[in-house]
Amino acid sequence: MSGFVGLLTRNYKAVNPPNPPKGPDALRFGILGAANIAPSALIIPARSHPEVVIAAVAARDKTKAEAFAKKHGIPKHYGGTTGYQDLLNDHDIDVIYNPLPNGLHFEWTAKALAAGKHVLLEKPSTDVAQEMQTLCDIAERRGLVLLEAFHYLFHPAVQRVKGIVDSGDLGKLKSISAKLAIPGQMKAFNDDDIRFKYELGGGIMMDMGCYPMSAARYLTGAEPTSVTSASSTLFHRDARVDTGTTASMVFPNDVSADLMCSVKLPGWGPFGFLPSMPQVIVTARCEGGTVELYNFVGPWIYHSITISPTSGPKRTEKAYAFKQGKGEAWWSTYRYQLEAFVDKIKGRTPQTWVSAEFSVGNMAAIEKVYEKTTLGVRPASSYRLPA
Repeated sequence: MSGFVGLLTRNYKAVNPPNPPKGPDALRFGILGAANIAPSALIIPARSHPEVVIAAVAARDKTKAEAFAKKHGIPKHYGGTTGYQDLLNDHDIDVIYNPLPNGLHFEWTAKALAAGKHVLLEKPSTDVAQEMQTLCDIAERRGLVLLEAFHYLFHPAVQRVKGIVDSGDLGKLKSISAKLAIPGQMKAFNDDDIRFKYELGGGIMMDMGCYPMSAARYLTGAEPTSVTSASSTLFHRDARVDTGTTASMVFPNDVSADLMCSVKLPGWGPFGFLPSMPQVIVTARCEGGTVELYNFVGPWIYHSITISPTSGPKRTEKAYAFKQGKGEAWWSTYRYQLEAFVDKIKGRTPQTWVSAEFSVGNMAAIEKVYEKTTLGVRPASSYRLPA
């Protein structure tokens, strides 16, 4: 019963966090776009951070911007064709959160950096790796913090699995399996969703596929040397866009990895009517056993870490908070991420970090997968930096 009560308490506090007083030097965030992800990714986590204020939001539609601001208690809103730039021109804003469609990431992150703002950038960082490298170079030159929002990497559960693999307790790492897939019956995205717009960097490998790819690279601590096979299920309206992709890769030291992402897992039973169970699992196979993390993307909700040595008893662990350092069991992955992001901006040492090299490498690896499927990389942004 205590486990069930803990689950309820943890998840209740994650969405209804305490609201400590904001400090006089709190960072003022502006949000580009009234995106559905913004509440869970930033607005709710910001409530419990004494150094974060959500100060403004911008949307193309003035009415939508106003409604979003009112709903979430955001004091300023900008709308219309100049809304995004008006937000960047606001001298009271210190940080920009960019959850715009993939194809707009490069342009509006470049413009935010040019305006002197730190940027928390949603995944995937850009449509091609070179664009992310350019953004990282700009941020470095201007002394600004740019973070791609791989939120799950900041959570204790994922770091615990990395620690087990790196410890060598299970022997040499041999392979990784990483899956993020949901049944088609869930209809998570309708056919008009931006994730299926090729010109906006659409494709599920670009969206959900970021997670399995980054997990494999994180646990191996290396870049893939080759993609040995890859195939995609194609979107019925546009054969350039995938609704799911599988890939096999080779990493240094004879480590292999199998990745899978999909929003169209087939059903089972008569006529495939019954939905399959979502697959949100990463498994590391070592010479002396395996370690598996269930729900690696949203471990604050619930997760289990199963360690299965080839000799010795199997055991299960949970890791909702670090044994030492910042954090509470109810902190979401986004809250842990926000803590690190603010620490970095404030000149403090974050508990962990997603480096520029990691972000560029993830996009480069996704490009390799798309090339192997023959779908090809997504189109680069048409935006050109000012001379």
